[in-house]
Order: sequence, then C-alpha cells, then structure tokens
Amino acid sequence: MGRGWRPAHPGWSCCLLLLLLLLGGSGGLGSQGTPTRRPWDEEQGPVAEGGPWGRMRYETLKKHLGAVGALSKQYWQYLACKVWQERCEEEEEEKEESGPSSAWSLPLVGQDYLEILSAWYCSFGKCCNTGDCRIVNNVTGLEADLNEQLHGQHLAKEVIIRAVRGFLQSLQPEKALVLSFHGWSGTGKNFVARLVASHLYRDGLKSECVRVFISLFHFPHHKYVDSYKAQLKRQISETVQLCQQSLFIFDEAEKLHFSLLDAIKPFMAHHDNQGQVDYRRSIFLFLSNLGGNTINEVALDFWRAGRVREEISMEVLEQRLWLELQELAESSYARSHLLEENLIDFFVPFLPLEYHHVKLCVRDAFLARGLPYTEAALDEVAGMMVFVPKEEKLFSAQGCKSVSQRINYFLP
Repeated sequence: MGRGWRPAHPGWSCCLLLLLLLLGGSGGLGSQGTPTRRPWDEEQGPVAEGGPWGRMRYETLKKHLGAVGALSKQYWQYLACKVWQERCEEEEEEKEESGPSSAWSLPLVGQDYLEILSAWYCSFGKCCNTGDCRIVNNVTGLEADLNEQLHGQHLAKEVIIRAVRGFLQSLQPEKALVLSFHGWSGTGKNFVARLVASHLYRDGLKSECVRVFISLFHFPHHKYVDSYKAQLKRQISETVQLCQQSLFIFDEAEKLHFSLLDAIKPFMAHHDNQGQVDYRRSIFLFLSNLGGNTINEVALDFWRAGRVREEISMEVLEQRLWLELQELAESSYARSHLLEENLIDFFVPFLPLEYHHVKLCVRDAFLARGLPYTEAALDEVAGMMVFVPKEEKLFSAQGCKSVSQRINYFLP
C-alpha cells in the first residue's frame, strides 16, 4: 500500500475522529479540551486560583493534559502503523536505536478498539493489490458463486472461469478479452454477467469502470447510427482512461446494428497502446439469443441418445455455433467483421434448462427472500413453466425467467 494512498470512502476519518475524542474523554477531558466535572469536584466546591489547592489542581491538570496528548499521539501512531506499514517499519527501527524505553505501551482496551478500527479501515485497502481500489478481481469468489448458483451450465462455468482467470493473470495481454454468451432466454447469461461485474469490481454493475449497453434501449433507431457510433466510442474511451481495467456488457447483442460492432472493433483488436490509453485491459461481454436453437438441438440429441448433458463438450458445440452465426445473413455478427477477424475469444454456450434445474432456481428464489419452502412448493412452481419440445417436454421455454415472480402465488 503506497505511502500517499487514501481510500475512496471518507467515513473512516469520521470514525477515527470519534474514537480519538472518546479516548480523550476517557482520560478526563471534555469535547473542548477542558477537564470534565467529576462528582467529587462538586462536593469540594470552588477553590481560588491563587490558593495552594488551586495551584495543585493546575499542576495536576497540566500533567494530565500532557499525558493524554502523548497517549493520543501513541494511538494515532499505532493506527498509522497498522495502515501504512512502511512507516511502522521506519519507526520500529528508530525505537530499537533509542532503546526499550521508547516502545509503545497502550492500554489493552484502547489497543483492542484500534485493532478493530484498523482492520475495518484496511478492509477497504485489500483491493489495492490491483492498484485501483475499485477493482477487486475476486476470481475465487466468482468460481464459488458460479458453482453454487448457476445451474445446468457446466460448459459456461468452465470456459468463463478459465478465460477470466487467464486474462487477469496475464501481465501484458495481447488484446482485450471478448466473450460472447449464446443461448435461450432465461438460461443465465445476464445472471453470469452480473456475477462477473460483482466479483471483479467493488461496486459491481454500479462501478464507474463498468458500462452496460442494452441494444434496443441505448441504440433504438438505426437512422441515428452514426451518432450512436460516436457516442459509443467516446464512452468506451472515457471509461478506459478512467479505469485501468474496464468491463463492457452488451445485452441483446444480436439487435445491435452491425456498424456499431465494427465501430468498437479497434478496442478489441490486437494492438499496442493507442497513445496513452491501453485498451488491452478491457473485457467485453456480448449477450445474445442467437445460436440458441443449435445449442438446444445438440442437447436434445444427447438426451435422445441416452447420454448425459455433462458429456457435451466445447468441441461439439462451439464449431456448430460459429457456423450458425456465419450463416445468418441478417445477423449483426455475420455482417460485421468480428467473426472474420476472429476478435471473439470464446463463444460461450448456455444449455437449455431441464425440470430439475428449474427446481433449483425456485429453491434459490425462496432462499433469496428468506422464505421457507417444501419440495411440494418447488414442484408446484416448476410445474407452472412451459416445457418443450411438445413431445418430450424436456426444456423450459423460459429458462428460469419469472421464477421469482411465480413464487408470489404461494405466499400467504
């Protein structure tokens, strides 16, 4: 942690000030630095300042003020030592040279409070290992949450964790990381994008290092596409300049005008620094329903062949997915140069969800709201979903979408 580093949160200083005031108060001083009135002082009554008792109390108070000032200074030095460790090392060396008499000796209770405060303060600084306290890059937490909360998506879990971990561990990546999520609605694409944001950035989707673009919301009219291109390029440039690592999420990417994809292509391409801005430390996530039918066909073929879905591999799916995107003449992917120039690092397939996956989503929805549930309740909510194909009724047509709303029917 650098000598001049300060957290983005000002609240710690208020707590520190309050603590020091309390420490001062515990030594017999009021909020204005004057001695507090004690019960026995009232009993003694006023004493003339020039009398022997007044002089004695003055000398006692003077010593008391000096002791409290020294103690407060020791507390501050102790906290500073905990926060800025290099200063601590320097002061420890000085104390060793001057002998044991200069060592700190803090009251136990006060030291305990400072341990708590310094631990709380330094919790804001743990993320500073990245050099930017807005960036936490908790890949271990991301992996744990994907394993626990993302159901039926063994391929997505594996690809995303490997891709993100490898990218973040690279000191000098050759290009930005570009992942394209594909699958039916409700299979977890948006959910995963939120998890990635929340585990890589302290403020998740609200971070100033994260930008979310929804095609039909941010770019609704094709006649304004030139204006959109200029705005989009400016927003990406400003975000990258603001943050040493940025995340850009494009929802409903298949509805983006192809020229918008081409406009941001330079930010994702292989290149050295463009001027003073390094775009290689950016992550782009494209979320699309394209390819969902192809993914579902593969999953259905495996089921009909009596094979478990966990046997589906990336080698089987990724090639078919890429070919479908190429063949869709009206697809923004096909009309842009993203595929042609191989700028997308991984096409991440999200498989259709089966009945038991939907039940797990229902369970999670109950738990998220702190509500009790029974197996019968889980079955009843899952049974309300529409399953396809018509004969097999194997896959949820909506994935896990609307599950949280459906449990409202079961509340008293």
